[in-house]
Amino acid sequence: MGAPIRFGQPRGGVEDGPKAIRDAGLISQIKELGWNVSDCGDLSFEYLAEDPAVNNVKRPRQTGRACEKIFNAVYEGASSGRMAITLGGDHSLVIGSIAGTAKAWPNLCVVWVDAHADINTPQSSPSGNIHGMPVGFLSGLVKDKIEGFEWLNSPYIKPQDVVYIGLRDVDTGEKEILNQNGVKCFSMTEVDRFGIATVMQKALDHVNPNRDRPIHLSYDVDGNDPSVCPSTGTSVMGGLSYREARYICESVSDTGLLVGMDVTEVNPNLGSPKDAETTARVAVDLIRFGLGFKLL
Repeated sequence: MGAPIRFGQPRGGVEDGPKAIRDAGLISQIKELGWNVSDCGDLSFEYLAEDPAVNNVKRPRQTGRACEKIFNAVYEGASSGRMAITLGGDHSLVIGSIAGTAKAWPNLCVVWVDAHADINTPQSSPSGNIHGMPVGFLSGLVKDKIEGFEWLNSPYIKPQDVVYIGLRDVDTGEKEILNQNGVKCFSMTEVDRFGIATVMQKALDHVNPNRDRPIHLSYDVDGNDPSVCPSTGTSVMGGLSYREARYICESVSDTGLLVGMDVTEVNPNLGSPKDAETTARVAVDLIRFGLGFKLL
């Protein structure tokens, strides 16, 4: 399903990400892998003329209500035994998608691929943009009562249920949150030092040591280097190569434990038409590799 949400950050165009990914051949390529695919189309979200900030959280009502809609849609699919692939849209959408997956699979762990940790709280966030707070919301670190998020009445994951891969731009407040909560992080320094194969082994051993927990893979395309995914809103130099991105998704697929996936922050309005096409095609490939594509 498409989640064309843009309220979690200020840049327009990210709401066109789901269409760009579909236009790059997603559905046909998933079907070629033997999956029974239902394209649920794009969810529609309410736009408010005014949505003032609450406790340093920008556009809380629009974002919260959109995430509730995503939550209900993902839970409906996941609870019936289907895997929800959610196309974004900015990364705030995962407050809904991961909560929906976790409600259906209570022992869920999350592999989070991103340049950013997205674990801010309203107090630590320098921008107030919710796409930098989804892990904070999902894990109960956001203690404030935020209008629009009344439905999120309990944590769906713990901070320790998340393992990060590809970090290279972490806010000062986030560093403290990550350290205080013992969250396992593999920055690009670890990827360079150990190689992606060892990083994935270590990441899965940490968050899923017995390989008995369902996995949600949340992939922000800015985890990749800008040369790989140029059409995204908060790109950071020095990211994952195409080969490393592929290996991450293949490694999760090989566990046989993937139950939900997001690909977020594709913004076809940024960069040239070729940049947009390249980014959308990489997004399709990430999903294909996550769903079991093999060269041989």
